[in-house]
Amino acid sequence: MKVVFLEDVEGVAHGGDIKVVKNGFARNYLIPKSLAVPATHDAMQRIEKLAINAEKARLKTIKDMTALSEELAGTRIAIEMRAGAGGRLYGSVTNTIVASKLAELTGREIDRRSIAVPDSVRELGMFTATIRLHTDIEAEISLLVHPLGSDAEEYLAELEAAEAEGENEGEGDTEATAEADESAAEASTEATAEPDKAVEASAEATAEADKPAEPDTADESTDQATS
Repeated sequence: MKVVFLEDVEGVAHGGDIKVVKNGFARNYLIPKSLAVPATHDAMQRIEKLAINAEKARLKTIKDMTALSEELAGTRIAIEMRAGAGGRLYGSVTNTIVASKLAELTGREIDRRSIAVPDSVRELGMFTATIRLHTDIEAEISLLVHPLGSDAEEYLAELEAAEAEGENEGEGDTEATAEADESAAEASTEATAEPDKAVEASAEATAEADKPAEPDTADESTDQATS
């Protein structure tokens, strides 16, 4: 079916565009939601006006979503979850849960389908979720998943302390490894030098052995006396 789009439909068309779409898509989605109308003669006459209105609406949406992305950037929401002894959640953190928490925090309804939550959020800890507000407009927020009945800030302090301790241990391991490498290098250098000294001594001994024997002075004197 050929239709005229009344508004922007992300990933499909802009307001004022004329496109051929599947009949079911037009009749079950576009037309009932007033996003498009059949491309009749009257509708075709409205194309220029529709395109202008759609462009205005598009610019306003982009402006609003850009402002919202700046507002959300760096936001941290605390999500209280029931978990086992090893920190494994009984369930998982879903985009519906995140959308609900964001609404409580910001007072704005955000479509849960625009929120991408990592599959790895099945345990306690800090994670990052991405919110796709518009084409090329995204915002990243932090998810602090803490145990049921615990204080979010106290749990965050525990996480940061554990992370700092891990970094300190890592630095210690690095220093120890460097010292071990240095000692190994020195030992290797000494071991290499020993064969070189042996070869040098052997060469000197061979040179001494190859020298021609000097004539005996006493024998020379005897020969002269005999003469």
